[in-house]
Amino acid sequence: MRVVIADDAVLLREGLIRLVEENGHTVVSAVGDGPSLVRSIKEHRPDVSIVDVRMPPSHTDEGLRAAVEARAAVPGSPILVLSQYVEVSYADDLLADRRGAVGYLLKDRVSLVAEFLDGLQRVAEGGTVLDPEVVAQLLVRRRRDDPMRSLTPREREVLGLMAEGMSNTAIARKMVVTDGAVEKHVRNIFTKLGLHQDEEQHRRVLAVLAYLQS
Repeated sequence: MRVVIADDAVLLREGLIRLVEENGHTVVSAVGDGPSLVRSIKEHRPDVSIVDVRMPPSHTDEGLRAAVEARAAVPGSPILVLSQYVEVSYADDLLADRRGAVGYLLKDRVSLVAEFLDGLQRVAEGGTVLDPEVVAQLLVRRRRDDPMRSLTPREREVLGLMAEGMSNTAIARKMVVTDGAVEKHVRNIFTKLGLHQDEEQHRRVLAVLAYLQS
């Protein structure tokens, strides 16, 4: 994969460069501010970008705002946000185009390098990978006229685990049920959300995005 990295912390940025390149990928650009991130994505069209939320000059939400701007300029450009903070409004903006290829992981909660690299790969392939804490804060924003209300509690649980990037097999292990039971829940979710026959991964992304934006 060709990767862009945006983080103003030099040591972390250099560590990410080494991690990415030691695992067979190429860092085409490493920057420390939002405007440079936008320029890099426009120029290099990377397979995926790793983006911190808080960067100069104000160290509030420049990274996320730049990621949203870059996605507008290069539609569907895969973005993996890696931060200590959850910024819900701009996370919603990243998800708003319903294209998928978005991840949001919290630095302090990434415990295994392999899981981080797996999430990076899934975002590059068009998937959605979200830390459970990010999911929880996004769902707090739900409206009363929640279009997800037709889902059963079990189906909501399955969809929440899908939002974390889990496969059907991983969901079955987590819920201590059979793969067939999970597949049935997933089919019901697709039906209730009006997601008709299409490529499986595409429908999973659309289901997760509909869930998070409801």
